[in-house]
Amino acid sequence: MESYQELSDEQLIRKLREGDSKIMDFILDKYKPLVRKKSNAMYLIGGDTDDLIQEGMIGLFKAIRDYDESKEASFYHFAELCINRQIYSAIEASNRKKHAPLNSYISFYSESNEDGVAVEDLLGADFLSNPEEVVIAQESQEILLQKLRAKLSKFEQNVLDDYLSGMNYQQIAEKMGKSPKAIDNALQRIKGKMK
Repeated sequence: MESYQELSDEQLIRKLREGDSKIMDFILDKYKPLVRKKSNAMYLIGGDTDDLIQEGMIGLFKAIRDYDESKEASFYHFAELCINRQIYSAIEASNRKKHAPLNSYISFYSESNEDGVAVEDLLGADFLSNPEEVVIAQESQEILLQKLRAKLSKFEQNVLDDYLSGMNYQQIAEKMGKSPKAIDNALQRIKGKMK
């Protein structure tokens, strides 16, 4: 049996697709220096070189998965292209601060007011047994909802109503004829406005 070092990259990919799973580790190790070289030349806001190396390795994995020998490009050049694209995509996403809402969200379940009461508790006060507490909680809920609704668009108000009634993203999306991502974005905006 031939040693993996004696085979071309294209032959390695063919053998991998024929079922020799050990080749995956060999190819990943073989190309890791290229990934490091590409990663060291870049800068990721809020991240470090290890994050870029991880992105580059994802690009390499995609290259191994998607390489098509019939396109008449060498695996090396295809892998280099995939690594670069994955790293650039990570840098662009970092520059857009695309995930900032996920990192600075306010939860419906976290303590949100000066009394340390969670929004969820204000919006659903049935846990209270004292009638006076129930009335106060309902008034607080109404005030909170009025203030919040004044800041929301009609679409956001509808999304909030459906969400609070227990519907999930997919159900709301189907009801409104929107994508689940549009519903998620609306809920992120709502949470931002709750602050």
